[in-house]
Amino acid sequence: MKRIFIISGVVFAIIALIVFNNLISKKGDLNAYVKVKQGAFEITVTNSGELIAERSLDIKGPEMGQNNQGGRGGDHGGMRFMELKIQDIVPEGTLVNKGDYIAQLDRSSYSNTLKDETETLKTYQNNVDMKVLDTTVVLTDLRDDIKNQKYLVEEATLTLAQSKFEPPATIRQAEITLDKQKRTLQQKIKSYQLSVAKTLSEINHEKRHLTRQTALVSDLQEFLVKFTITAPSEGMVIYKKDRNGLKRKAGSNLNPWDLVIATLPDLTSMISKVYVNEIEVSKVQAGQKANINVDAFPKKAFIGTIMTVANIGEVLPNSDAKMFEVQIKVEGSDPALRPSMTTGNKINIKTFVNVVFIPTECVQAGSDSIPFVYVKNKTKHIVVLGESNEKNVVVEQGLEPGASIYVIPPEDPENFKLTGENLIQIIKERIKAKKTENERFRKEV
Repeated sequence: MKRIFIISGVVFAIIALIVFNNLISKKGDLNAYVKVKQGAFEITVTNSGELIAERSLDIKGPEMGQNNQGGRGGDHGGMRFMELKIQDIVPEGTLVNKGDYIAQLDRSSYSNTLKDETETLKTYQNNVDMKVLDTTVVLTDLRDDIKNQKYLVEEATLTLAQSKFEPPATIRQAEITLDKQKRTLQQKIKSYQLSVAKTLSEINHEKRHLTRQTALVSDLQEFLVKFTITAPSEGMVIYKKDRNGLKRKAGSNLNPWDLVIATLPDLTSMISKVYVNEIEVSKVQAGQKANINVDAFPKKAFIGTIMTVANIGEVLPNSDAKMFEVQIKVEGSDPALRPSMTTGNKINIKTFVNVVFIPTECVQAGSDSIPFVYVKNKTKHIVVLGESNEKNVVVEQGLEPGASIYVIPPEDPENFKLTGENLIQIIKERIKAKKTENERFRKEV
């Protein structure tokens, strides 16, 4: 009896194993094939990107005025522009109203410069005062000399008048003395006039130095007042990115050619900035539509329209291929959207209404680059392929809808009969034309 149970158990196990193997075989057979499909077919380019505002208002550091860029005292060795350093700034994303505090720049370098220039201003003021005082003393002495000389001329005139009854020699001597005194008077008057012109010129020269220095100190004082940065309008503060993609924050330096500290973006009009590689960029054109998803809001979907496609590519960090910037305008507005949010962008390049297509992995190719597929009827069929998307490829010639084809090559490919040889010449001509087009595009890029 026990022996019968054992034999029955073994038989049952064998039957179960056979049934299991048949199920696995059927499942594997099911997964090995796919049907050739016919219907709508979309060609898309998918890339990640980030949101930026179409319009934004720059928040800038102070610019130096004309006066404080000139030379000190009329020369060209004056104060130069030094880098501005952000000492403090509100957190990114802060909502501000017009006039609200945004940032504080480091004053130390320019405060020291202001102190030095103020001392120089005092020196120039003292120089002008001393020059005026010296001029007053000198010209007073010269005027006294002229007055005294006039007395001498008057005395010589009286002496000549009194000598009219004297001998001719005495009269002549009086005439010579009067003439000398008159000439001396004229020389003193001329010397005085020259001294006046010279001293006025020197005073004006010192005053010009003083005027320039006064303007310089005034501009520096106004410049330092602007080191406290306030909002030019209401909005959300977004940090400015420099050329290296790093955000400017507390401790960052500004340079004279780019004084932007932060921006106030217009959140009602957003753009998804995407980089497309050089292989796919030829497919992308302004006006094409795109589906946009925002990582922060996975349940929301947006529609966009391509605004611009860059003409010149650039090499991005961690990438060897040239990438072209594409800007996609988001249709409508959503208060939840913010700059720098990561986006997923599917650009709709082309849509075919009714074509035959198969999964890309079904397509095989030999050393001659002629594409073919393995068909379930034991044929190795050559196909003429059209355009493709990320998953599927259009079959222009060679397959009928509904045919079953292998997803992966069969175990016995040598037993499959080659068909569709009449399509080889068409494929070769297309390969040659494609190579020519690619070479031309690379030369243009």
